[in-house]
Amino acid sequence: MDQSYLSELKRLSGPILITGHTGFKGAWLTQVLQKLGISVVGLSLPALEGSLYKRAKMLGQIPEIFGDICDVNVVMKAMTEFKPSAVIHMAAQPLVLESYSFPRKTFETNVMGTVNLLDAAVNCASVGATVVITTDKVYKNPNTATRFSEGDSLGGKDPYSASKSAAEMAVTAWQHMSQLREGAPVISVRAGNVIGGGDWSQDRLLPDLVKGFHEGKEVTVRNPKSTRPWQHVIDPLQGYLMALNEMLKGNLEDSLNFGPIERSLSVEEVVKIVRTSWPSDTEVVFQQSDNKSESVTLELGSLRARDSLGWKPVWSQEEAVIFTIKWWDLVLNRGTHPLEACNLDIEHFIEQVSNR
Repeated sequence: MDQSYLSELKRLSGPILITGHTGFKGAWLTQVLQKLGISVVGLSLPALEGSLYKRAKMLGQIPEIFGDICDVNVVMKAMTEFKPSAVIHMAAQPLVLESYSFPRKTFETNVMGTVNLLDAAVNCASVGATVVITTDKVYKNPNTATRFSEGDSLGGKDPYSASKSAAEMAVTAWQHMSQLREGAPVISVRAGNVIGGGDWSQDRLLPDLVKGFHEGKEVTVRNPKSTRPWQHVIDPLQGYLMALNEMLKGNLEDSLNFGPIERSLSVEEVVKIVRTSWPSDTEVVFQQSDNKSESVTLELGSLRARDSLGWKPVWSQEEAVIFTIKWWDLVLNRGTHPLEACNLDIEHFIEQVSNR
């Protein structure tokens, strides 16, 4: 895997702005960019208690603004103050089940927040490219184990998936306007079920298992036969950076998928890997959900990213689960500082990329 894009990103005249930098993926990306010596700034809501950002004591590590992307003035302030060379837009309401409780706020954040960001970025003279992170759940899913590619139909029944699909429509509109004005390019990128140390979100498989095993409390797991394209957070983050660099060079794509090469693992298979990595007598109870909106199967194809960027995942799905559980074991059971645990994963990832 060609790593020349890193030196090119280091030469940017301004920083990379991450929206949602206090979130799980945003906190990891911030650390990756810092580790690589690439200038980074952040715009986000304040971090939630228990989040990786809080655990790792990341407050003040980079220039940052705290505010809601639904407020266009906050977004404009970030553009004016930071004068970023590029934007990676991660700020979102990312939880499917929470979207049922707060559908309006989910749409406001995921659609209008994205609109605010796109409009500000395209009209900011310093911005050379914008990468908008959506999700594998933007695809219209008939549950036929289809491996989705970028040209497949978009859709979504639950408020989260529907809002992300709507955000994709906004991206398409701003791509068109940017081309008409010969402005900075915009791309949407879609990853699978991203996992890794530090994710403490509610109603997610790995965090729920970690909490249960650590506290010795029974864990209820939904839909054991459902499959998802699991991947360690660093893998798609590398893809996002590679895509950004290509956009800055004028090599345009409208969207890219970043997912595993092998077939998606089932929830039950992931639980077995976790049990092997963190032996525990804690009982896991499998329960079939009656929520008809949850997808039974999800498969994500990444041929376009491989062909256009030379990207492919460094870690398999099994390795992604193992590294996630190892991170939590180091932090919860062995007293390792979360930043150190993240750096160990980043260093190991970089080493494996270099040895390819």
